Amino acid sequence: MVFEEKMIMNGEPEDEEEEEEEEEEDMVDPLETMRQKCEDTEHCVHTRERLEHCETRVGSRSSTAEDCTEELFDFLHARDHCVSHKLFHSVK
Repeated sequence: MVFEEKMIMNGEPEDEEEEEEEEEEDMVDPLETMRQKCEDTEHCVHTRERLEHCETRVGSRSSTAEDCTEELFDFLHARDHCVSHKLFHSVK
């Protein structure tokens, strides 16, 4: 308990946390970057439009059993298919 009080009073843990946060901010996940690029391809844009259209249609109804699961899976499949071809070529 005395050790913990000394560390808190000394301020060392806070300094270490700030350094870790700075390092995390500098890192960019290549998967997220590839996903953003792939979402702009023609096939992904088409499936995203179908998903948005479905969400608009379902959201406009007060009570419906329909959901947009199929459209969501189609979009995610198209995006991940594109990512899979590009991402693993850049992994070291």
